[in-house]
Amino acid sequence: MSIAAPAVMAVFVIAYALVFLEERLHLRKSKPVMVAAGLIWILVAIGFALEGRGPEVTEKITHVVLEYAELLLFLLSAMSFVNALVERRLFDAMRARLTAANVSMRGIFWITGAGAFFLSPIADNLTTALVMGSVALAALGEHKKAAVITLVSIVVAANAGGAFSPFGDITTLMVWQKGKVGFFEFFALFLPSLLDWLVPALIMSFFLPRDRITASAEHIAVRPGGYFIAGLFLFTIAGTVTLDHLLHLPPFLGMMTGLGLLNFYGYFLHGWESRALTAVAAANGDSEPFNIFHIFEKIEWDTLLFFYGIMLCVGGLAAVGYLGGLSAFLYNGLGPTAANVAIGLLSAIVDNIPLTYAVLLMDPAMSHGQWLLVTLTAGTGGSLLSVGSAAGVALMGTSKGLYTFGSHLKWIWAVLLGYAVAIAAHQILNASLF
Repeated sequence: MSIAAPAVMAVFVIAYALVFLEERLHLRKSKPVMVAAGLIWILVAIGFALEGRGPEVTEKITHVVLEYAELLLFLLSAMSFVNALVERRLFDAMRARLTAANVSMRGIFWITGAGAFFLSPIADNLTTALVMGSVALAALGEHKKAAVITLVSIVVAANAGGAFSPFGDITTLMVWQKGKVGFFEFFALFLPSLLDWLVPALIMSFFLPRDRITASAEHIAVRPGGYFIAGLFLFTIAGTVTLDHLLHLPPFLGMMTGLGLLNFYGYFLHGWESRALTAVAAANGDSEPFNIFHIFEKIEWDTLLFFYGIMLCVGGLAAVGYLGGLSAFLYNGLGPTAANVAIGLLSAIVDNIPLTYAVLLMDPAMSHGQWLLVTLTAGTGGSLLSVGSAAGVALMGTSKGLYTFGSHLKWIWAVLLGYAVAIAAHQILNASLF
C-alpha cells in the first residue's frame, strides 16, 4: 500500500461527509468530490514519486478518465433525449391522460407502480420517479395515506425496473460498459426485479382505501415533434445495442450518433416553429421554438460532475491499494454472495455509484451469476431508505412534505422482504450462471 494511503482516505472521508450533508448545507454534492478528486491524485502522485513509481500515475489516472469519458458521453445523450421529451410535454400529456381516467386509489397505485417499473428501463429511474410521482400527487394529493404508500411503491418500482436494463440505472450502465454483462443478459434479472417491487407492492396495497378519485378534466397536447423524438430515442437505443453486439463498438458511440440525429432534427424543428407555431402549440401557451442548446442547459450537470469526482476519488483509493484489501476481505473472506448482498444493503446509505465502481475496479473473480447479483442488489438496495436512491431523494423534494424519510421507513420491512425474495429468485432461476 502506498505511503500516501492514509492522507488519501482522510480526504475521501471528509468529502463524502460533505456529500451526506448536502441537504443541510445546501452545498451541491459535486463540489466537494471534485476538489477531493484533485487533492487525492496529487497525494497519489507525491506518494508514487517518493516510491520511485512516478510514471505509473499517468497510466492509472488516464484509465479512470477514459472510463468516465465513456459514461459522460453516454449520459449526455440519454439526458438530452429525456429533456427533449420533457420540453415537448410528452410526459405531461401522459400524466394528464392518467389523471383523467375514472379509477380507484388502488388503480392509481398499480398504474403508477407498473408505469414506473416499465418506464425505468428506458428512461432513468430519476425521471421515471418524477413523472409517475407527479401523476400520484395530482390524483391522490388530498388523500395523504394513499399518496404516501403510492410514492413508496413508485420509488421501489423505478429502482427495480432500472436493475434489468443498462439504460435504467448508472450501475447497470457501468457494468455493461465494462463488459461484465452483455446487454441481453440483463434480462435474466427481469423476474427477480419484478418480484423486488411486486412483493412490497402487494403488501402495501392492502392498506389502501377503496375509494375512487375525482377525474381531472385537464388536457395537455404533445408539442410538435414529441412523438418523433420518442421514436428517435428508441431507434438510438436499438442502434446502440446493435453496434455493441455486432461490431463491439462502445455504447457511447451509438448514443452520441443518435444525439447528432436529434441535433439535425432540432435544426429543422426550430426553423419551422420559429416561422409559425401551430394552433395547438399556441393554445397551450407555447411561445418558444425548440432549441437544442436550451435542452443542454437543463442537463443535470451537478450529477455528471459528481460522477467525475466520485470516479476519480474511488480510482485514487484503488491506486493506493485500499480496494485490493477490501476485495480480499469481502470476496475472499465473506464470499461473493454475502459480499454482493452486503453491497446492496450498504447502497441504502452510501450512493450505489461509488460502490459499483469500486467493485468493478476490484474486479473480483466471480461467476456471471454473481455479477448479475451485484447489479441487482446495488440497483435495488437503495429502495430500503428514501435517501438511498436518486428516485427517493427527488420525490422527497417534490412531494411537499408528504413523502419523507420517516414515511418511507415505515415500510422498510416490506421493501426488505422484496429485496430478499428478489435475491432468492435470482439464485433459483439463474442457478446455471453461478
